[in-house]
Amino acid sequence: MEPQQYLYQITASNFDEMAMATYERQYAQVPIYRQYVDMLGKARPQTLEEIPFLPIAFFKSHQIVLGENPIQQTFLSSGTTQQFRSQHHITDLNWYNASLLLGFERVFGPASDYVFIALLPSYLENGDSSLIYMVDQLIQKSGTEFSGYYLNDPKEVQTAYMRALNSGKKPFVFGVAYALIDLVESGLELPNAVILETGGMKGRRQELTKIELHQLLQRGFKVQRILSEYGMTELLSQAYCLKDQVFSCPPWMQIRIRDAYDPFQEVPFGQKGGINVIDLANQNSCAFIQTDDLGRLIPGGFLLEGRLEASDIRGCNQLVD
Repeated sequence: MEPQQYLYQITASNFDEMAMATYERQYAQVPIYRQYVDMLGKARPQTLEEIPFLPIAFFKSHQIVLGENPIQQTFLSSGTTQQFRSQHHITDLNWYNASLLLGFERVFGPASDYVFIALLPSYLENGDSSLIYMVDQLIQKSGTEFSGYYLNDPKEVQTAYMRALNSGKKPFVFGVAYALIDLVESGLELPNAVILETGGMKGRRQELTKIELHQLLQRGFKVQRILSEYGMTELLSQAYCLKDQVFSCPPWMQIRIRDAYDPFQEVPFGQKGGINVIDLANQNSCAFIQTDDLGRLIPGGFLLEGRLEASDIRGCNQLVD
């Protein structure tokens, strides 16, 4: 089945069935995952709650690939050295293409409605970023020469913004946090833009809470809200936050919350714990990821609550001991 068709057919009513089938396939064909599951003695789960989630650190130390198909592309996380960078080996880019486009358009509508203005200098510097690949695809789908990467020139950003409005399209700004703050401090206002921050100060600025960052950007750009995404190198899907810091997943992605002190026990709804992700777009690596993020489930989605202690800082921040 084609990736797009597969993702389209996943609903709340059949998610468990699809996830269990994915587990069986990956247990059989992803050697590192099978070894991990066997070590735990949990090879035959009967429910989603019983499926072992692979610690995300395995993507730094092992090749997580299903079967023996050739690798088309390897996405790398941000980091100061190769040693600290996760590697997500992709054997079929059609899965990412389908997930990123369907996931975006179910929230924002057709990509062709927008001019994409990308302010992602640190991701461009690191290279092999899954976020850059995603934005590249959206830029292509926008079908306009005005979409592109604008780095740190406020005048060029303003020109792209005005060209978008004059052509009847909506300006959509993808920006790493420190680049958006730089743009605000230049005095540029973007009241008619959709602005999505991707996190990350890269050690260049004092860290702000998400609420503080959004309030600063709202005031500076003169917009009513700032959007966010929850995504990572190890996943091929994204959750989007449109308001009130609540993230919502596409139908083929699910968040489950585990006890921070017992990774094999889920906590009651609404309680804070470690975030486990089921991403059914990850058909050819591992769909069951135990992250180092903290969060809680609430009606309509989930909240991010920080990081587990002793975890690497995700995104563009410098690694700390």
